[in-house]
Amino acid sequence: MNRRRHKKLSGRLVDAALVGDLARVRAALRAKVPAETTDSAGSTPLYLASVNGDTEIVRVLLAAGARPDTESGTGAEGTPLCGAACWGHTETVRALLEHGADPNLREDHGTGRAPLDWASTGPYPETVDLLLAAGARARA
Repeated sequence: MNRRRHKKLSGRLVDAALVGDLARVRAALRAKVPAETTDSAGSTPLYLASVNGDTEIVRVLLAAGARPDTESGTGAEGTPLCGAACWGHTETVRALLEHGADPNLREDHGTGRAPLDWASTGPYPETVDLLLAAGARARA
């Protein structure tokens, strides 16, 4: 796939994940767009689907090779698990953990908040309990 086509198709995959369009996500993956891709802003489809709580899209992307701990964006975004935990998307958190997401991985290349920090800021006790059961540790 040439560079221009790859960039265009990567953008389509990221856009489809952002708006929760499972059919378009699958079509992009069938067109050989790597699940581990970014748009021009560095956003990953897995992060965007995680923040939106689109668990089915998250599972499709993970099955297609998206890595659960890849940080998205250039500052305003973060890891998929932090994004899902921030909004209390418990089933999305569960899917990411099942695919090996690190429950203690901090955003901002290890200097920011961890998923448990995010989940604890909202009224998300089920998400907090799930992260603790997966081995998340409270910030010391």
